[in-house]
Amino acid sequence: MAKAKLKVVASEPAPMNKADRQVIIKPPKFETASVRLVGTAPYCQHKFSAKARAQIQATQEAGSQSRKGKAREAKDFEAVYRGAMYVSREGWNGIPAAAFRNAMISACRTVGYKMTLAKLSLFTEADGFDAEDGTPLVRITRGEPRQHIAPARNANGSVDLRCRPMWDEGWQAVLRVRWDAEQFSATDVVNLLARVGQQIGVGEGRPDSRMSAGLGWGLFNVEGA
Repeated sequence: MAKAKLKVVASEPAPMNKADRQVIIKPPKFETASVRLVGTAPYCQHKFSAKARAQIQATQEAGSQSRKGKAREAKDFEAVYRGAMYVSREGWNGIPAAAFRNAMISACRTVGYKMTLAKLSLFTEADGFDAEDGTPLVRITRGEPRQHIAPARNANGSVDLRCRPMWDEGWQAVLRVRWDAEQFSATDVVNLLARVGQQIGVGEGRPDSRMSAGLGWGLFNVEGA
């Protein structure tokens, strides 16, 4: 029995008029609001200091000879404490603005909202920038830092002491949030921030820490600005 041969002919697309080819994209509709955050737990931060960056750079530049004959330097806890702070170009202390944005995106998991959409729809506006590395910062408007020294376990299992700046409960900041109004309402944003303050937290020892279950730090209440 002879095999049937099929002839395939590419069909030409139907002609399109100008109206068919027109694409209309609506401009984004963003809204902004300011809210006051009042800490219900201590806030602790740990900036990667300029000294630590310089030491790593020097070690890498020295290559394989970097450790030979090198004495262990005494730890200056005051310098470590100061180096772990985020300080703006104007001299005030701040919290990385990205900490709140990342926390809001993470909080979307608690309500079943797609984090990938939240990443494109939620933003936090900075009050200034870190004097050393330019990190966008939200100003801490109330509270003073103090030294907090606590033991911590290194990656190799050894125990070390960490010295970090800590603000006791009652710290305050005014956060400006900008969002896509076609994805979130103002109520959605405030409720999401409330979940951040109760479940996620910001800074070291927060409940949503990537390395542990946290210490209960970095929590807050949301109030009107």
